[in-house]
Amino acid sequence: MSKLSTERTKVAVIGGGAWGTALAMHCAQMGHDTLLWAREAEVVRDVNGERHENTTYLKGVKCPESLRATSDIDEAVRHGEMLLMVIPTPFVASTMALIADKLRPDQILVSCTKGILNDTLETVNQILTRVLPASFHRRLAFLSGPSFAAEVARGLPSVVTIASEDDAVARRAQALLSTPRFRCYTTNDVAGVELGGALKNVLAIACGISDGLGFGNNGRAALITRGLVEITRLAVALGAHPLTMGGLAGMGDLVLTCTGDLSRNRTVGLRIGRGEKLPEIIQSMTAVAEGVLTSRSAYNLSKKLNVECPIIEGIYKVIHEGVDPNQMVTEVMSRDLRSEVDPEVMEAARL
Repeated sequence: MSKLSTERTKVAVIGGGAWGTALAMHCAQMGHDTLLWAREAEVVRDVNGERHENTTYLKGVKCPESLRATSDIDEAVRHGEMLLMVIPTPFVASTMALIADKLRPDQILVSCTKGILNDTLETVNQILTRVLPASFHRRLAFLSGPSFAAEVARGLPSVVTIASEDDAVARRAQALLSTPRFRCYTTNDVAGVELGGALKNVLAIACGISDGLGFGNNGRAALITRGLVEITRLAVALGAHPLTMGGLAGMGDLVLTCTGDLSRNRTVGLRIGRGEKLPEIIQSMTAVAEGVLTSRSAYNLSKKLNVECPIIEGIYKVIHEGVDPNQMVTEVMSRDLRSEVDPEVMEAARL
């Protein structure tokens, strides 16, 4: 059994939102020489300034003194032996295109972004393999799991998983990121880890709406459990292993995001359930709630693959078509009765 690594290296975090800042703080606290790239000048100024805090996205948590920030993405890429990419899904392609020809064969890139692109229905892995050189594809890894940014930044215990098609790359990222407060597991199921991380945000909105309407604990538990079935159906249809959906990137992240008060996606749902309109909710939020965009991607993906996902379809219709949530609950609960476990998922579990 391998022990925690004492190796320290240079880390560049690409993306200065709450999650990117939390990961940069984690790396700096570990002793890595860490540089945070942020597009926003005010983020760079505040992290490097006297307050040493990302007051825009992670207010109230002081950064380690050793953490530096830059607005020069080329500087960040030159700096890092390990790159952590933490960019909202719609901006992954354009941002990564800026550095595609600057990546080195000794670097690894760990995507910490969760989402599915609206127009092409690509996962982040598919976006990266389209944009980055083929020679770099085996240097990619994908981090996901139950991990609120504010708790990671404060050093509270968190456990995640890192997926890569190359076991050596996954183990390298695992060794460089694991501490007694931030434990990393590895897997080669990139599709499962990515889909679990992206789709759970849609179900978090559903749970928030349910809570906002006062539907109680039974309703929330049903949404989480049957929502996991729908995530698993979609993931298996795209080549993932169903056991991944019962792990950290699946059930773990799903439970956290659907029940935790720090969840932006659950907050959006709560406010919808209490009668607020989506445009006003989005305008009032500083950070991105990925589930709003992913709800459209998930719905279109289910139709493309001909996979039955009544909860995901219902959330799409509530968010994007203005259907009354109470009406949608009645429709979902009144469908034809059936067996609980899908034969397709059972067959995939045997493989």
